[in-house]
Amino acid sequence: MSQELSPIRAAIDAMDGSFLLLEPAMDVAIVGLVSGAGRQQAVCYDRDKVVQVLMERDGMERDEAEEFFDFNIEGAYVGPQTPVFISSTQTLLAFH
Repeated sequence: MSQELSPIRAAIDAMDGSFLLLEPAMDVAIVGLVSGAGRQQAVCYDRDKVVQVLMERDGMERDEAEEFFDFNIEGAYVGPQTPVFISSTQTLLAFH
């Protein structure tokens, strides 16, 4: 039995090119695609939403989820299509 793709994952899968995505539980954190000179298009995730999924799904405390994210997700380079992560302006201003 196959599991249905989330709408955003299905849209990305239907595009030309090859994109690396995190596990399906993280689809709620997809912001869109990013591109720039000298780099391939990549999937962009909201950093805070990824951390929130780790906290809710795995029962981690915030500091634990952030450490896991820093080392195991954001710090994992898997080639030119490695996903990228954004911190929202709201988050940046909250820590200012």
